[in-house]
Amino acid sequence: MAQALLLLASLLFFSNVAHCDFSPTLIADMAKILMDNYCSPEKLAGMEEAIDAARDNTEILSISDPASLASVLTDGVKQTIFDSRVQVTYEPGFVPAKPPAIPDIPPEQLAEMIKGTVKAEVLDGNIGYLKIQHIIGEEMAQKVGPVLVEYIWDKILPTSAMILDFRSAVNGELSGIPYIVSYYTDPEPLIHIDSVYDRTSDVTIELWSMPTLLGKRYGNSKPLIILTSKNTLGIAEDVVYCLKNLKRATIVGENTAGGSIKINKIKVGDTDFYVTVPVAKSINPITGKSWEVNGVAPDVEVAAEDALDAAIAIIKLRAEIPGLVQAAATLVADNYAFPSIGDDVAEKLGAVAASGEYNLIPTKKELEAKLSADLLKLSGDKCLKATSNIPALPPNNPMPEMLLELIKVSFHTDVFENNIGYLRFDMFGDFEHVAKIIAEHVWNKVVDTDALIVDLRNNVGGSTSSIAGFCSYFFDGDKQIVLDHVYDRPSNTTRDLLTLTQLTGRRYGSKKSVIVLTSGATAGAAEEFVFIMKRLGRAMIIGEATHGGCHPPETFRVGESDIFLSIPISHSDTCPLMPPSTHQIIFQISYLEG
Repeated sequence: MAQALLLLASLLFFSNVAHCDFSPTLIADMAKILMDNYCSPEKLAGMEEAIDAARDNTEILSISDPASLASVLTDGVKQTIFDSRVQVTYEPGFVPAKPPAIPDIPPEQLAEMIKGTVKAEVLDGNIGYLKIQHIIGEEMAQKVGPVLVEYIWDKILPTSAMILDFRSAVNGELSGIPYIVSYYTDPEPLIHIDSVYDRTSDVTIELWSMPTLLGKRYGNSKPLIILTSKNTLGIAEDVVYCLKNLKRATIVGENTAGGSIKINKIKVGDTDFYVTVPVAKSINPITGKSWEVNGVAPDVEVAAEDALDAAIAIIKLRAEIPGLVQAAATLVADNYAFPSIGDDVAEKLGAVAASGEYNLIPTKKELEAKLSADLLKLSGDKCLKATSNIPALPPNNPMPEMLLELIKVSFHTDVFENNIGYLRFDMFGDFEHVAKIIAEHVWNKVVDTDALIVDLRNNVGGSTSSIAGFCSYFFDGDKQIVLDHVYDRPSNTTRDLLTLTQLTGRRYGSKKSVIVLTSGATAGAAEEFVFIMKRLGRAMIIGEATHGGCHPPETFRVGESDIFLSIPISHSDTCPLMPPSTHQIIFQISYLEG
């Protein structure tokens, strides 16, 4: 009741603002039309009582410009029920169009007429292309269907993928929706496509896929792309929305117009005013929502004029996807650091692809994201993923002065109270060729302290080649210690990681206290160092659980594509049955005394 009163109040307000002069029954008659015909009656609750109140309103003035009145009445309705499809117009002499009767001419001639609204051809790559401007209904389909199947449908049926062009589709028949959808789905099981509520009859019609059709179906397995534009309207939008939510088609182009499944123009009493009102609404059984008003959003948004090229590119990518996924699975099986897990991941990845989960991927970016998500889910290893192939930087030979400045920036040292040393660096590297400079300008500043804090909270990893050397500084040189066992998948060998007998500069030794600071960002080679120092009881670890990284992975090209996989090929053999990223190094936060 409140919303209906608001509607009439809004209309009266706008009419008074315009200083109008019109029949006092006009607004009540218009409201009655809405009450009896508008597709969402829940928005008009209490309208009947509000109409009675409007009949007695004496503030309505006469109008000299009916077109202006129609405009303000339209604004009043839109601002109340928020439906841009409802319009009030003043159209003297308007003659409602009657639905055209099917002319009594031979089916062949009818088919020729329909061909003017349909274009069918086979594009390069055996891609079918079907452009439809008008969706014919059941009656017309039964009459001309055999001819259309023979001269249009059978032409594109053998293709390996199809593009359905609805960019210029602006009208059609409700009864044609099940026909189009059914040609792109299987005969069984029958699918509830749509539900259409008709307000004038107060009946909801369910649209279902059809068990039998003229000609053969395109089926449910071959790629289907639908092109849309901002002009795609009405029945065509319903077909697009149905096939999108059935996950049968990928929509490429622009957001559709957001029209109506059925709209009527109704005369207001004995006046020349008309109310255009949606009298039916579509309710999709999958989403419980409708495409009306807001339109159908594309899966891949491009300008309408670029949609065909984008669709062809998507189809070509999808033709390559099964081979790419298989190639990715083979790379994992052949190279992943944990062979049994690699074999299991490869098998399951193939099963995921066979289930159809990759069928609707439209872009390389989404393929890479899907591969990464599946590899993480199947392996539990965040290091196993799709990646960009970033070329290695060319070797450079900086001047000694530049090298010294770089080291000073990369390493931070300090000596705190009680002769406690502090050393921070944020990435491991191949330090061997600069060991002398590091020893002189970094290490010598902290080597004589009584205790040392090594800050790796921002260390993201890097090369593992320097781990043995760095660890060696914290052990005595009288004997070699096995720091870790590292398994290498390509060579199928395990090597011992040992302390070095010869070092540049002095050792810190095994007696003085060492504390290592960690955070969730501590990763890769830094985690390996932390793990070794903790396992051998050489350091206390303070901070957060580390990132859960891995030994530096290798990059592999997937087939002949420009997609690459990052695959860990080696791992610490201390925990051989578990990928390193699945078991983070977790520590209780501790506090230093004194």
